[in-house]
Amino acid sequence: MAVIQFIKGINETVVPDVKLTRSRDGSTGTATFRFTKPSILDISMEKEGDITGMYLVDEEGELMTRDVNAKFINGKPQAIESVYIIKNPENWDRFMRFMERYANENSLSFTKAKE
Repeated sequence: MAVIQFIKGINETVVPDVKLTRSRDGSTGTATFRFTKPSILDISMEKEGDITGMYLVDEEGELMTRDVNAKFINGKPQAIESVYIIKNPENWDRFMRFMERYANENSLSFTKAKE
């Protein structure tokens, strides 16, 4: 099981677009998640509480970032963008294990950027 949550215990049902960047030496990087019309922004979710971060949860545990921003169009939230910072090679490997599980469960594919 690999899920993404914005409020602990509530799985986000919208699959994000994820962009990865990696430093030249491969030791650090960033993962930018963009959710278009995520279920957490639905009116029915207001009673569940506030978004406290983005939690990447799988059988190994949890990865978390507080860098979560809503994007508004005409005053209504339409998207969430979240950035997860990868700080070292071990963290990179752990993040990729999560993404592999998440991708397999949500039919995501990886496309390498053109150099």
